[in-house]
Amino acid sequence: MRSILTVLLLATAAPVFAQVATPDRPVTDPRTIGSPANPDAKPVPLDDIGVTRALYDAVWSADGKQIFIATDLTGRVNIWRMDANGSWPVQLTQSDDAQSGLATTRDGQWLYFTQDAGGNEYYDIYRVPTVGGAVENLTSTPDRSESGLLVGPTGGLVALSTKLKSEGQSNLAVMDAGGKIRNLTAESDPQYSWAPAAWIDGGKAIIANRSLVDGSASEIWRVDVASGAATQLLGKPKTIYAASGATPDGAVLAVTTDEGTGQPHATAYTVATKKWQGLPKTPWEETSDIVTPDGKAMFVRTNNDGRSTLSRVDLSTMTMTKTELALDPGRASIPGLTAISPDGSKMFVTRSGADSPTMLYAYDLGANKAVPVVPLAMASLAPATLPKSQIVTYKSFDGTLISAVVTMPFNLKRDGSNPAIVMPHGGPTGQSQDGFSRYATAFATRGYVVIQPNFRGSTGYGKKFQEANFQDLGGGDLKDTVAAKHFLVQSGYVNDRKVGIFGGSYGGFMTLMAIGRTPDEFTAAVQWFGIINWRTMYRDQDEFLKAYQRSLLGTPEKDGAVYDAASPLTYMKAAKAPLLTIQGENDIRVPRGQAQEVHDLLKAKGNIVETIFYPGEGHGFQKRENQLDSLRRTIGWFDKYLKGE
Repeated sequence: MRSILTVLLLATAAPVFAQVATPDRPVTDPRTIGSPANPDAKPVPLDDIGVTRALYDAVWSADGKQIFIATDLTGRVNIWRMDANGSWPVQLTQSDDAQSGLATTRDGQWLYFTQDAGGNEYYDIYRVPTVGGAVENLTSTPDRSESGLLVGPTGGLVALSTKLKSEGQSNLAVMDAGGKIRNLTAESDPQYSWAPAAWIDGGKAIIANRSLVDGSASEIWRVDVASGAATQLLGKPKTIYAASGATPDGAVLAVTTDEGTGQPHATAYTVATKKWQGLPKTPWEETSDIVTPDGKAMFVRTNNDGRSTLSRVDLSTMTMTKTELALDPGRASIPGLTAISPDGSKMFVTRSGADSPTMLYAYDLGANKAVPVVPLAMASLAPATLPKSQIVTYKSFDGTLISAVVTMPFNLKRDGSNPAIVMPHGGPTGQSQDGFSRYATAFATRGYVVIQPNFRGSTGYGKKFQEANFQDLGGGDLKDTVAAKHFLVQSGYVNDRKVGIFGGSYGGFMTLMAIGRTPDEFTAAVQWFGIINWRTMYRDQDEFLKAYQRSLLGTPEKDGAVYDAASPLTYMKAAKAPLLTIQGENDIRVPRGQAQEVHDLLKAKGNIVETIFYPGEGHGFQKRENQLDSLRRTIGWFDKYLKGE
């Protein structure tokens, strides 16, 4: 779930609607979607879906003979060790709090990781011997968060980001082998965050990104480790320049930029000559990824309308020729900045599809072959038994093209009798992709048609589309979401009065907006940690998100009317749909008070409403029992109010 729980975009003024340009693609006739026949289809047990393990991180040992993964095999996100060639995983740590952000020391003795307290997202740095042993908290700083660990080539230094609880900004820092941290930057603007991208010049310098909190612009800097002296290499207002890697000498950078295109694309930038080398243009989102340790190649991820591919790009000849990695269609990514094995022969890759949960591969770069590392799903979640998906495109109210992922149950009749769920994603600067979703799977195996719309504000369709809901949250993007429901009804499968809406974070906000502003569209609703009131959000949330909110919405004192127009609170008096709310007690992104406001308001007006709070959880649920409970409650709510069960 956390993959859809990103930073929230806010609104500032009423828009003027016009069709928004996106990559050209054909519109889907709703009657062409179908429900495949499968006599063996049956609901996958919710316990099996809920116990599907998530992969949070993976790194190699210093000699490449072992791997370390952060996963929730036991119901808690802890760290496990395996032989690189395959073995039974051995548990290395245990804690009720999630552990990830892995980094291996160069001498092979220690594994660093980050851990917060009860989902509060303020991380300390820990270490554990790679052979097993006592865990040590190296930083123990409850008022400061440390994250983004990147081990240096020599001297035992680790690059990282630090953020004080009292501030919005984060800084670039280094940590020595004893856990002492020294900030290299002194950022004064709460709108900016620093993060390391690569060590260069034998550990003398770091390539770092300085980014606006709303993601609309970023800069690339070279920072001297000894002095902290910083030199800007790339930067321009309202333009993204983000480094994902560099050759060891820092001569060539792997860069994602949207300069001149309005759509991110991958490039190689030679620092001395200021020369750019790019791939052939594509209308779709393309991002640079890590550089091989020898500096000869970089990797590129292309997101083609919700399906992603990975490619290897030659840097040594600067021809930018591309070799696509052999992975099945779906959602693919490279986990972290150190995914390549020490000898350069293999690379960690993750891939999932609608009918196949996330799998970690040790990709053989020489043979161009994906080698599975460890299966994370229950046996019942096999492709033969899981519903399939397709990407569809429909026109919204103003003619704008909207893409969506549709997951169809087996064996449905096209008789207009079936229930459906609309699932708006988080962000909204996120995207529903054609990968595995435990929620879509749980719904679809129980007869619900599921649609996940990429409404305006989503990433992947260009800057104009991404910014099209600025100053209009819960307006045009809500209409795009309602149009997703109408698409399903027009398919002939779905009953107009049996459609529910479900989402988390910004998807929760959209759910609340939907039942308030369009009270006759959705018959039942479930929202997880969504926003009801931007005024109280500003009062209660973390300083980083408060800075973000100021950058897009202003302040409640100066822009009160805008705050009210963007708040579902304004429209809740019209809400009719039964509403289930689920919330973590320690959420710093959407504080628990938002859920309490929703509950109290709807309870007072006599609506059907239920609210569940989980102690020791933040923005998304990490503990297995809460993952299972939230899934069961969500399915049960829709079964009751859509199916009448």
